[in-house]
Formats: sequence, structure tokens, C-alpha cells
Amino acid sequence: MGKPYSQDLRERVIAAVDTGTGVYVAAPRFRVSVSYIYKALIRRRMTGEVTARRSGGGPKPKLAPYDNAVRARVAAEPDITLAELQAWLLAEHNVKVSIGCLWTRLKFLKLPLKKSRSEPPNRTGQMWPKHVMNGVRTRAS
Repeated sequence: MGKPYSQDLRERVIAAVDTGTGVYVAAPRFRVSVSYIYKALIRRRMTGEVTARRSGGGPKPKLAPYDNAVRARVAAEPDITLAELQAWLLAEHNVKVSIGCLWTRLKFLKLPLKKSRSEPPNRTGQMWPKHVMNGVRTRAS
């Protein structure tokens, strides 16, 4: 989302239009859109406001009220899968969420996403022989 125009620019644009400059002339001069000028003039006429309004910030996360419950559940059962956690939320709190929504919230809460500590670690050993020259393998001693 873009940033609002500065208050100084807002006042200069409106002052230019008020002194008789046409909207289509003022827009390129101040590098703003014609629709912005019309919206600013309509808003000033309707409410008297010429300042930028605060940005809404978007919708609140669906699972935000249940953060403590999710933390407690993951702490009590660290190897719970996302599907099991999803079913638990539906049964206990009557909240239906997707796996993606649940995964995003767990990531936000910095809760572990690896659900089984009993799995062997990933292979981290060397994959190619050490003695490689110009793309030709040599025999390892």
C-alpha cells in the first residue's frame, strides 16, 4: 500500500484549484492524479477535512483471539499435526480455519512447525567425491 501525500502537497493542490487552475492542469503540475484532486475536493466539501486519514491496516487475523489456547495446546502436545490442531480448534472453540491459516498463525507465534522429533535428521554428508578437477571425476585413494 502506498503512502499518503504530504500535507504540504495537499494544501498546494487544493489552493491551486481554488485560485482557478483547472483540475486537468493542476494534476500533471503536482504529479497527482485527476481522481485524487476530485476526491480531495469532494471530501473537503462534505467533511471539511483536508488531512490524510489513518490507514486501516487490514483485517485482523482470525486466530488472534485464540493465541494463548493454541500456544498451550502446542506446548502440551508438541508433535501435534496441523490437521489435528485444526480439528481441535473446530471441536473445542468452534473455529473453522484452513491449514494455511493455521500454518501462518503458528509461524507468527514462532511455534515449531516440525511436528516430530523422532524422525532422523536430514542427510548433511558430502555428496560428491573430494577429488574433482574440471568436471572429471578422479579415483579417490
